[in-house]
Order: sequence, then structure tokens, then C-alpha cells
Amino acid sequence: MCLLEEVLEWDVLRIVCRSGNHRAADHPLRSGGRLGIACAIEYAAQAIALHGVLCTDDPSPRMGYLASVRDVRFGVARIDAITADLLCTATRIAGNAGTMLYEFQVCADSGPLNPSLWLVGGRATIAVQQGSAG
Repeated sequence: MCLLEEVLEWDVLRIVCRSGNHRAADHPLRSGGRLGIACAIEYAAQAIALHGVLCTDDPSPRMGYLASVRDVRFGVARIDAITADLLCTATRIAGNAGTMLYEFQVCADSGPLNPSLWLVGGRATIAVQQGSAG
């Protein structure tokens, strides 16, 4: 399941992605006809995973697992009612061979002239599998 539709920008510390599929009636994370705000964490996790792949030159990158999320703050109850696209930003703040720590946020993109509506943010710890992925 790939939820992200576009990488807008990235460098060795940060990635910004966009998606609009949270509005889809057949979204794979919908439950009871709704897409709760906690599902936005999956968007952020996918942005983090993509950042990890983009930042390595290893032809067989190691698998990473979402080990924990902390200091999560929600700004709304649901994301399926958000009409704007989602902007997912993840910033690597620490890491070594075995773990990485990211700050993340998901906002509703209100366009360049309007401030974005903040939806969720927090920190995520990624545990990196030792050895090769293959």
C-alpha cells in the first residue's frame, strides 16, 4: 500500500511529500466509512521510509520498522473530511546504524498564499534491521 503520490522536495535531513488519496471512498485504511486522524501517521511513516531509501546508495537497503511514535498531537479527528491535499514532512534529527529518530508533521495544503492547516505531528523512532534486506 503506497499512500504517497509525489515527493515535492528532499535533502539528507528532510523530505516533503504530497498526497490526495485520503479523500478516496475506497481508501485501504478506512474503517466504518471513516478515515481517522491516526491514519495520518502512516502517511508520515511512508515519507520517512522513502527518505531513508533516497538517502542511501546501498543497492540493497536494510529494512526499517516503525518502533515507536511519541509526543503525537492531533489537530483534527478525521482526515477524510479534509478537502486539500496532505503535505507530509519528515525531518531526521538523530540516527546511527541501528535506529533513526524523525520529527514529522502532516498538514492540509492550503496553497502558497494561505497558511496550512496543521493535522498531526510528533516523533518517530525507526529500528533498522541489521544485515541485508535480501
